[in-house]
Amino acid sequence: MKYKDTAIRVLVEFCRLFLGIVFIFSGFVKAVDPMGGAIKITDYLISFGLAKMQPFAVLLSFNLSALEFTLGVCILLGIYRRYTSLLILIFMAFMTPLTLYLALFNPVSDCGCFGDALILTNWQTFYKNLVLSAAAIIVFIYSQRLLRCYTYKAYWFVALYSYLCAIGFAYFNYYHLPVIDFRPYKVGANIPSLMKIPEGAPVDEYKYTLIYEKNKIRKSFTLNDYPANDTTWKFVETKTELLKKGYVPPIAAFNIYDPDGDDVTDRLLSNPSLSIFLISPKLEDANDDKMDEINNIYDYALEEGIPFYCVTGSSQKAINVWCDNTGAEYPFRMADEVLLKTMIRSNPGIILLRQGSILAKWHYNDFPSEEKLKGVMHRYLSKAVITKKDNNWIRTGILVFGVPLLFVWLYDFLYVRKKIKKKE
Repeated sequence: MKYKDTAIRVLVEFCRLFLGIVFIFSGFVKAVDPMGGAIKITDYLISFGLAKMQPFAVLLSFNLSALEFTLGVCILLGIYRRYTSLLILIFMAFMTPLTLYLALFNPVSDCGCFGDALILTNWQTFYKNLVLSAAAIIVFIYSQRLLRCYTYKAYWFVALYSYLCAIGFAYFNYYHLPVIDFRPYKVGANIPSLMKIPEGAPVDEYKYTLIYEKNKIRKSFTLNDYPANDTTWKFVETKTELLKKGYVPPIAAFNIYDPDGDDVTDRLLSNPSLSIFLISPKLEDANDDKMDEINNIYDYALEEGIPFYCVTGSSQKAINVWCDNTGAEYPFRMADEVLLKTMIRSNPGIILLRQGSILAKWHYNDFPSEEKLKGVMHRYLSKAVITKKDNNWIRTGILVFGVPLLFVWLYDFLYVRKKIKKKE
């Protein structure tokens, strides 16, 4: 019995650790890119006929990431063990059938459970959820055996602080650009190279079935045995089945068009000097509070001979309205709205390029002043360097989230626990 009890405890603690890490990671990567989460939630709402709820997509994205992160922290630290394990079980009881539906009918390409950090197929997501559900059941049954890192008096603070930190982190990434860019268009990426298919890379494999009919009887043939020279058989249709997916480049399609509809992608991406792209997936929804900053940047680009384009997914009518309202004089180019939303999580946002390489990106809340822009341009004009994103946020995050929890744990361990023992 002693060995059995030890085995159960080890299994329960392993399941707790597994659930905690997965939920924290899932909540974290969603909070890194809350706008991406909102886009994925919008896809869900449209697929299930709930398009009227689209205005709540951002709110749902914030709260989903915060909920997952908080549940992960609570189960990992043994906070509200019974309630947390029950909530995780309910969460998995909802998500597992949902992902089975996605796997069977494929209304969206991927569930987005790990954002853009780790993209799984719908079937992979379903299998993952089966494992998580099994772990959730075990943890719920043996929830009172979970190790507690805090006493009950500190539970409220740990849970509430985790939730608020997750919300604050998501808001920071929403108000600026994501601190980690999991998409192909990160700073330092070269767009043309990410569109190339390596030599010898696997290609899509298909199975072709030819349907012929004779005497009102239909029969299936392959490409090798179909009745090519038998006129008694009448061709009906061809069925194509994908057997194996080939290599898909990180950027599968990237096309920019001029107002005449001509593809100007190669010309724009092969420019050896600097280029500035003002990106707006939809001008109708763009924030127009930063027009002075945008016009100043355009004027500076004009003085320095740096090409400046506004790339948008909007119609010519929307472009004309934008120009009338903002006094924009810069040239416009067109691209797919989804592509532009993927390039930068800001509407509008600015991307600095050279020969297809992304040198810098700015959210509209962080548009550089003319003085700062001159310094940035001078740096890039004088030497071929790409400034990587500052990772100070990692240290800041550890200090903001970890240190208060550590102090609470020390107080709880050194004072509260001793006080409880004395009473006993």
